[in-house]
Amino acid sequence: MSNRYPHPDIDTLPADIKEKLLAVQEKLGFVPNVFMVLARRPAEWRAFFAYHDALMDPESCGRSSHLSKGDREMIVVAVSSANGCMNCVVMHGAALRLYEKKPLVADQVAVNWRKADISPRQRAMLEFAMKVLHQSNALQDADFEALHAHGFDDEDAWDIAHIVGFYCMGNRSANFGNIMPNPEYYLMGRVLREKR
Repeated sequence: MSNRYPHPDIDTLPADIKEKLLAVQEKLGFVPNVFMVLARRPAEWRAFFAYHDALMDPESCGRSSHLSKGDREMIVVAVSSANGCMNCVVMHGAALRLYEKKPLVADQVAVNWRKADISPRQRAMLEFAMKVLHQSNALQDADFEALHAHGFDDEDAWDIAHIVGFYCMGNRSANFGNIMPNPEYYLMGRVLREKR
């Protein structure tokens, strides 16, 4: 299966987008398929990644948070699994394995987060995220209180909810466009490197 929409030629893209794609390529050794497919509409690419960065790396926007990068990726994997998005489960699963330094965690979260080897704090986070995903109209003060009991505040609840919402959109876009994960993601973080 291939992407429904072809990648644009990187040399035809606006300079700012080309520069960012080349920086990602330098860091990862490849450009993620989703980055390339979305670049066919530069204004949408810029808006998508500006919001992505604000949600997934709040420190870059001058905000502190109780959610680690691993926590954020864990939310994405759980949501993407529930939405049946192969691209996002595989891509963000790789990031989750790397951030958490746990080779099995992404598969566990994707298959059944309730049985995954995660902390009670992360379980409460995913419980809240799944309620936002499946029953946001039924959220009550008790749902927020359950988060508070694990050290999260209302700003963290905001982040969790908006990561869920953003990835619901992203999952649907990736599924619609049949965007496939780059093969490199499947092996990332599966075997931990020994410290020297």
